[in-house]
Amino acid sequence: MRNNLIPATKQRVASKAEARVQEAPIAYEPSSSAPTTRNQTARNSQNQPITPDLNAPLVEEQRITPVQPELESSVRFYTPQGTEPVDSARPEPVEGQPQQINYNPDVLTCLANLSNDEIFTPPELANQMLDLLPAELWQNPEAKFLDPVTKSGVFLREIAKRLNAGLAEQIPDLQTRLNHIFTQQLYGIAITELTSLLARRSVYCAKKANSPYSICTAFTTEQGNILFSRIDHTWNNGKCTYCGASEKEYARDAGLESHAYQFIHTDQPQNLFGKDMKFDVIVGNPPYQLGDGGAGTSATPIYQLFVKQGIKLNPKFLLMITPARWFSGGKGLDDFRKDMLNDRCIREIHDFPDASTIFPGVQIKGGICYFLREKEQEGLCRVSSYSAEKLVSKMERPLLEKDADSFIRYNEAISVVKKVKKANEKSIMPQISSRKPFGLSTTYKGKSQVFENAIKLYQNGGVGYIAGDVITTNLEIIHKFKVLIPRAGSGSDSFPYPILGKPFVVEPNSACTETYIVAGNYDNKAQANNLASYIRTKFFRFMVLLTKSTQDASSKVYKFVPIQDFTQSWTDERLYQKYGLTPEEIAFIESMIRPMELASDE
Repeated sequence: MRNNLIPATKQRVASKAEARVQEAPIAYEPSSSAPTTRNQTARNSQNQPITPDLNAPLVEEQRITPVQPELESSVRFYTPQGTEPVDSARPEPVEGQPQQINYNPDVLTCLANLSNDEIFTPPELANQMLDLLPAELWQNPEAKFLDPVTKSGVFLREIAKRLNAGLAEQIPDLQTRLNHIFTQQLYGIAITELTSLLARRSVYCAKKANSPYSICTAFTTEQGNILFSRIDHTWNNGKCTYCGASEKEYARDAGLESHAYQFIHTDQPQNLFGKDMKFDVIVGNPPYQLGDGGAGTSATPIYQLFVKQGIKLNPKFLLMITPARWFSGGKGLDDFRKDMLNDRCIREIHDFPDASTIFPGVQIKGGICYFLREKEQEGLCRVSSYSAEKLVSKMERPLLEKDADSFIRYNEAISVVKKVKKANEKSIMPQISSRKPFGLSTTYKGKSQVFENAIKLYQNGGVGYIAGDVITTNLEIIHKFKVLIPRAGSGSDSFPYPILGKPFVVEPNSACTETYIVAGNYDNKAQANNLASYIRTKFFRFMVLLTKSTQDASSKVYKFVPIQDFTQSWTDERLYQKYGLTPEEIAFIESMIRPMELASDE
């Protein structure tokens, strides 16, 4: 039913060429004798009718003399799979002669992203996702496809290629076939007015669907089946009731984009294209987050709203790209995580811990993933993990392991977690402090000079001194040895990396701001040092990695870390032996976690 995924590389699989249209790049531009009525045929400078030739050679484009500046650039409507890209077939340079370069890139590979939250999907990635769908879909003239977050139109364009090939025998006439595909099978909802024009240009070869230059001659409206309507947010107490956007940030004039996305700002998405519209496939790459009016760059995730709305429409297949933060929950995502991990219709997840692997130049903390949901096929999920554009592991397993409440993203970690759980030890999480161990925010600053009865304060940027009555919580641990860890962990997504900041032991009569968390408190320094040695092990930080999807290291990321006897110090070698890890399991941990040096006083 489902094809194996091709890793995100430049390679193409020739066997899948039959599943897509064998076509040439078509430059669909109007001639000087362009038709003045809707149903006339485009003609060239010799007044000869122009018919798109799907079997023309790949290198040379068919060009018609343009008359409108906005249509001067050619539109590559088809590119056959299983062939080398045009730009790779360059002639060898001849000494003494200027080199001729025939370079015809797919324009959708050349677009800059709108932002880190509204990212264009590369055509190659779109095709890898579509490869997960059953091949018989492309031969079904009744199948309906929706991209509810259309930006460049890449998903609709690539679907059109496949349908054009798959329906060639059932609808032999090319124009009749294209008209059927575009009017009866492909639907999109653009996220902005600009992307609606771009998507129509990519899909219909004209920014107006009913233009004489559109390759579909059956539309009577400018939008065709790629809709855009400027929607206003519905404000209640300063927040949008649909998406949670901040009224302060997004209550804008009519001339500005509101970012009130049409698909999620309605209670009846099934009526956007007519009453009770049914779709076989919903596919897309939704916007990821919106500013919520909080401090700094605070933002609220919204991609889960598109997924939920897609599920609400009950398609046979739901295929979406999202940040991977939902694996472990977090801000606004806990309920969504629970729903997803308990949904046995999620049949495939393709996980990229480093988002730049598939979105070059883009950093998304926690990585990126895409998933396939099949309404009628419950079962285990096939989890594919990638590193540096390569598929490194694949495993069919439950999304929710026994006694876990978050998704363990690394297949290689499953056996390690099971061995640790088999030891039946308690988690260290209960002894990890809350966000503000002593009730002091990260912006709080103590006095620079020590004074009588002062408490030493470990704060952002160094140390200060405060009076005891400033502290409102955890008064009982002020006079104990404590192990502090920076609350913000490593910001890198490239492996190996530290996962956590360096722990350090602080003396009695001390406290800290929100910059740090307290990992443990003891009456003697030896036990505190032993906890610090445990935190520095790769084993400890690997167990944290399994639930840490962002830079923030709150107490919940320590859920899988087992507590130890801190009357003794710990090393990786002792821990590996204690839990009976295999050389392969050890090698994986070592490949993921960077060594952490000891503090200078230990």
